[in-house]
Amino acid sequence: MTSAVGRDRTRGVETLSLDSTATRNALSAALVGELAAALTECGEDPGVRAVVLTHTGTTFCAGADLRDPPHPDALVALLRQIVELPKPVVARVTGHVRAGGLGLLAACDITAAAGTADFAFTEVRIGVAPAVISLTVLPRADPRVLARHYLTGERFDAAEAVRAGLLTVAGDDVDAVLAPVLDGLRRSAPEGLAETKRLLTAKVLETFDREAAGLTALSARLFSSDQAREGMTAFLERRDAAWVL
Repeated sequence: MTSAVGRDRTRGVETLSLDSTATRNALSAALVGELAAALTECGEDPGVRAVVLTHTGTTFCAGADLRDPPHPDALVALLRQIVELPKPVVARVTGHVRAGGLGLLAACDITAAAGTADFAFTEVRIGVAPAVISLTVLPRADPRVLARHYLTGERFDAAEAVRAGLLTVAGDDVDAVLAPVLDGLRRSAPEGLAETKRLLTAKVLETFDREAAGLTALSARLFSSDQAREGMTAFLERRDAAWVL
């Protein structure tokens, strides 16, 4: 069976690469399960100082796989796992990020992208809402910038993602941008990193405790609606949905 998550380690930094290019690294049930298993191993391995989450192909993550979507509970668990992992998780993006992919991005502790990367919250265009991913996005993003992109589904660039708080940094060469970050993590004590991350993520985890059940129910209700069926069918058929004016 072909793996959907590639793995590599260099000087204590474990790189997990979303590697399902045929589906543009969409969040299928299989990919979510495999990524969760890899993160569990990284969290338990004393040889891992930090995790880099990246991708193969031109897309970091296209959002939920509409043909094989994960259960909302599984996506909630994956996002929480990234937030709670006792190792820093660094996102490295060189391509497109859509919908659920932005939830993954926001779950990470440090996020970097190439200047050519682009982003969009496309949920409203298929008749649903960015429900579950709001658990990580809303606590970390600027609400006034976010409102435009949540409500319109417009594509935006890396500079706007930095302004919104979705990216830590962007640059022409993402690896050059990340080099001092990874050097700093390698120089940091493991327990110090774990406890510092705990301080930084406390408010995000409060959001999970307070909102996860309601947002999971909202996601399930919207994805089973007639409007979502029309939106997803239109997307797969590459046509405008019935409500487009």
